Amino acid sequence: MPLDWDKLRVFHAVAEAGSFTHAGETLNLSQSAVSRQIQALEEALSVPLFHRHARGLILTEAGETLYRTVREVFAKLAMTEALLTEGRERPAGRLKITTTAGFGSIWLAPRLKRFLDLYPEVSVSVLLDDADLDLAMREADVAIRMHAPKQPDLIQRHLATFDWAVYGAPEYLKQHGVPTRAEDLDAHRLIIWGDYRPPVEGVNWLAEVGRRNGANRRPAVEMNSLTGIMAAVRSGLGLAAMPSYLEDQLEGLVRVLPDLKAPKIHAYFVYPEEMRNSKRVAVFRDFLVAELAQSHG
Repeated sequence: MPLDWDKLRVFHAVAEAGSFTHAGETLNLSQSAVSRQIQALEEALSVPLFHRHARGLILTEAGETLYRTVREVFAKLAMTEALLTEGRERPAGRLKITTTAGFGSIWLAPRLKRFLDLYPEVSVSVLLDDADLDLAMREADVAIRMHAPKQPDLIQRHLATFDWAVYGAPEYLKQHGVPTRAEDLDAHRLIIWGDYRPPVEGVNWLAEVGRRNGANRRPAVEMNSLTGIMAAVRSGLGLAAMPSYLEDQLEGLVRVLPDLKAPKIHAYFVYPEEMRNSKRVAVFRDFLVAELAQSHG
């Protein structure tokens, strides 16, 4: 007996939501209607798909197997639908973008107005996440990543190379002195990412540069937010390394140790093979290239 698409759609929603009630809200169906559809699907397959618990639903082993396939199928369908409904002449439709919280909030957000003024029929959804979302599973259409993608099935374009620079507030430097060589950092309060780091190569390099004994400096503060680190530096708390795409935001701070050897940040524009012919993706990529050339040319 062939599987019923409607029941699979309900199963997908229940597996995502973890409860009949929440899935019903998503599908605009009653809880009992959702429950009946799942029961009918389990009877058709002759296997239980969920363990029923007081705290909610947990997929059985058979349920996990079905969910992996159904999730992939619905992701492909969503991608195909987006491509088919895209305007023939002008880019149109929703573009879901993911990037790191720092780059997205500080560099990208102020430039979205220019992009949407150029392409008013495109609507943008921005997901700021320092972890890499799964593009193959349609968690986003495109990504701007601060490292080369590891997945082999993704198309990538190198966008820009950013430098690191060390900054402090004038009042901090007045109180604690200006470091003139890497070893001087041992006597300063440092603000770094710590263990909650984004996937950016060498993000905590300031803790180790110039150390002869191999042990990292102990920071004054660890913080998993670039905007938070910047605010802490402005308050006079200590020194921190900032990526060069922040330059416009650093007025009033003082750059120190300009000759310090630091790692580079390589930014990539990444999207799945299925989006290769998408006009929305093409115009957004070209927009990023133009903006980055202008600000980091």
